[in-house]
Amino acid sequence: MSRKLKVALIFGGSSVEHEVSLTSARSVLAAIDPGRYEIVPVAITREGRWLSGPATLRMLESGKPSAPHGDPSALLADPSVQGLVPLAADGRSAGGIATRVDVVLPIIHGRHGEDGSLQGLLEMAGLPYVGCGVLASALGMDKDACKRLLREAELPVVPYVCLRERAWERDWSVAAQLVAQGPGFPCFVKPANGGSSVGIVKVKQPQDLEAAVDEAGRYDHKVLVEKAVDAREIEVSVLGNEEPQASVAGEIEPANEFYDYDAKYLDDRSRLTIPAPISEEQARRARDLAVAAFRILGCEGMARVDFLLDRSDGALYLNEINTVPGFTPISMYPKLWEASGLPYPRLIDRLIELALERHRRNARLQTRYDGRRGA
Repeated sequence: MSRKLKVALIFGGSSVEHEVSLTSARSVLAAIDPGRYEIVPVAITREGRWLSGPATLRMLESGKPSAPHGDPSALLADPSVQGLVPLAADGRSAGGIATRVDVVLPIIHGRHGEDGSLQGLLEMAGLPYVGCGVLASALGMDKDACKRLLREAELPVVPYVCLRERAWERDWSVAAQLVAQGPGFPCFVKPANGGSSVGIVKVKQPQDLEAAVDEAGRYDHKVLVEKAVDAREIEVSVLGNEEPQASVAGEIEPANEFYDYDAKYLDDRSRLTIPAPISEEQARRARDLAVAAFRILGCEGMARVDFLLDRSDGALYLNEINTVPGFTPISMYPKLWEASGLPYPRLIDRLIELALERHRRNARLQTRYDGRRGA
């Protein structure tokens, strides 16, 4: 019998999506095949401390909301370690043996987990990991940078402007004028770097704009103001490395006016319809655009691509790309693949296969220049 792969399941984190990450990690733990994988749990607290060990696994298995706890640990940016080293309570080295892992499954949403920060550490540590690399992760997280690239590639995005904190604090009238002359009203105001709809406000009147920008500015120094489109919310999951594939399209009917945090995670009246009740042509275009966006950003492994389907004229707009999509029991990414014929446990298998495949490919790259071949 072949040895089980040791999978470091990293969850938690210091972003506002901490609780969502815990829920996603519990779902992954319940779905992953224990006959093929040994889970090494790694919880990152809100303060950024890394914890692992039996207590961390029990906390995750309990399914009860809890602050992460366990043995202090660290992941070193040293490829010779290939895993976690134990720390003492004061953060110093405990001098123990490292827990080696074969692959990392990062399920941290938001800042420091989805924005390329964690991916950069994993690259330096020389560990295979599930999901996009540093650049694609950073681009997917920064909605302004992402939309600029998509727009440059002539993919359809909703009209928007990007406001920077120093600019709107220095002269609010200039910021207000940019919005009035650009997306206008009604509009959506959101942090440029964020997820789970945290900090998003729908603004219907100009006099409410400044308060909405201040609210979004609590979570990021850049704020996007987008034209509010009366639209249906369509989502497509993408899976793969060099040859990505798109799932069937699904539709979300939010319990509230738009798909905010409460509608996503707290209100069970939101409805997910798979496949989406749209025409074959619309579904095909959504799938094609999802794969195109995945390629343009240089994504690998996985991403969920969200669209807005204008109710008035049927125009399809690419709204955003999530490079660490939710894996909760109600999340669309695994549900869309299940509807496409790939059940949750097999989806995890495939994601791990893709991570190992990319790591082997990257390992073939030269890291030392010894002259041109054939010179």
